[in-house]
Amino acid sequence: MPVTQLREFLDSHHVRYLSVKHSTAYTAQEIAASAHISGKELAKTVMVKLDGKMAMAVLPGSYKVDFDLLKNATGANYIELAREHEFKDMFPGCTIGAMPPFGNLYGLDVYVAETLAEDEEIAFNAGSHSELIKMAYKDFERLVKPKVMRFSLLKVTA
Repeated sequence: MPVTQLREFLDSHHVRYLSVKHSTAYTAQEIAASAHISGKELAKTVMVKLDGKMAMAVLPGSYKVDFDLLKNATGANYIELAREHEFKDMFPGCTIGAMPPFGNLYGLDVYVAETLAEDEEIAFNAGSHSELIKMAYKDFERLVKPKVMRFSLLKVTA
């Protein structure tokens, strides 16, 4: 979903949002620093496969997916990180790794880490590595209807 389509979708649902352009960045930490926002407020999208079915796990940029917790929370028998070649064609107009967390628009289940759901606002990639959308979490939840669960842990950096 290119940023224009994302904006049109948000506008059609009367959502207030802010578009934030920043220097090109690829990791959640780089993006948060470049856009001057908290790593906890930045929502990153991790593509996973639950029992062979593609899904989005959305969590704060400063956290990591705990695959055992996600497996238990979803009731999946098998879970794995999806490889780029498995989902790159699912998001036309988006740069790989920069797809917005609107899996509902692509027929994908969306799982949100409870730590992200605690935030008043979230920011996420808008289809590229140089633009974010910042909006109220409650609006995101209203539009996407994600399943909120505990599956993330704070990253420990050395």
